Amino acid sequence: MYGYQCEYCDGIVQERVVAQEVFRHRLGFVILEHMPIGVCNKCGYRYYHASLLHRVEEIMVKKRSPERVESVPVFAFA
Repeated sequence: MYGYQCEYCDGIVQERVVAQEVFRHRLGFVILEHMPIGVCNKCGYRYYHASLLHRVEEIMVKKRSPERVESVPVFAFA
């Protein structure tokens, strides 16, 4: 699935399992855990397989229930 050249540098995109990744969706945010993504071994740019993005869509339109819900603190910049 991975192993191709990065579109931003001359690095190679390799599969890496990440602990958490946050996705923004038109309906909000979702965090996926322990998932494989593509990461450039030189610049670190992240690539996502279409099946992963379909899973985000499923979750956000409530076809799947989350394992848990996290609370996120919000602070003003000033």
